[in-house]
Amino acid sequence: PLCAPSCAPPAAMAFAAKSAISSAARVASVSNGAKATMAAKAPAGLSKFYGPDRGLWLGPFSPEPPAWLQGEYPGDYGWDACGFSTNPETFARYREQELMHARWAMLGLLGCVVPEVIFDQPWFSAGSTILSEEGLDYLGRESLVHAQNIIATVGIQVVLMGLAEAYRASGNGPAGSVTGEEKLYPGGYFDPLNLGADPEQLSDLKVKEIKHGRLAMVGMFGLYSQAITNGEGPIAAWRAHIADPAAENGFKYATNFTPFA
Repeated sequence: PLCAPSCAPPAAMAFAAKSAISSAARVASVSNGAKATMAAKAPAGLSKFYGPDRGLWLGPFSPEPPAWLQGEYPGDYGWDACGFSTNPETFARYREQELMHARWAMLGLLGCVVPEVIFDQPWFSAGSTILSEEGLDYLGRESLVHAQNIIATVGIQVVLMGLAEAYRASGNGPAGSVTGEEKLYPGGYFDPLNLGADPEQLSDLKVKEIKHGRLAMVGMFGLYSQAITNGEGPIAAWRAHIADPAAENGFKYATNFTPFA
């Protein structure tokens, strides 16, 4: 049976009210033009990615995007079926998390392909070489990095990555302080390639990055599923599919997960 509003926990009611107020305030700010950047026209070369005339997720058949998605952020195609972007604070956190996962996925995808291309060893077993008596030679060369102690390797990685992540998350570190978009994109104290010098070029790179990153996240999910299903790496599976597309495809393993197979 449905519960009356009076029987809902106070904390849940407070959270719902806060979310509703935040959503209404955000929609109102958009409608009233409080955010000029949201209503402003995008540069001519970027109008297909930003602003009210940007491409939407279903092309010409797309419904009207939500009022709080005005095309001011890279990768905004006007789709928010679950309302993830209605609360500004939550939306900012989700954007940051998506971007970090996208970047790790792109690096991970490259890391999954390289061992199999160079050493003909699938990515899920390449790391176990460090446990062998010979140890692990990065890129097959002992002169680069010769790792034999997994505890030391993990410890160094935790320290270095922990410091870098703490700097990124807090915005404070030895190089200075960063805030806002500088925590997510090149600019300020960290821009060795000078990518943030041209704002229009940076806006274009932001779109390319999030599009590639989203594809990489889907690709990583595919690699995980493939490794669990057939125990092969992406290169071996690709070669098998090219050799016999009709037999070597996803349908070959479809019955592995049926309840009564």
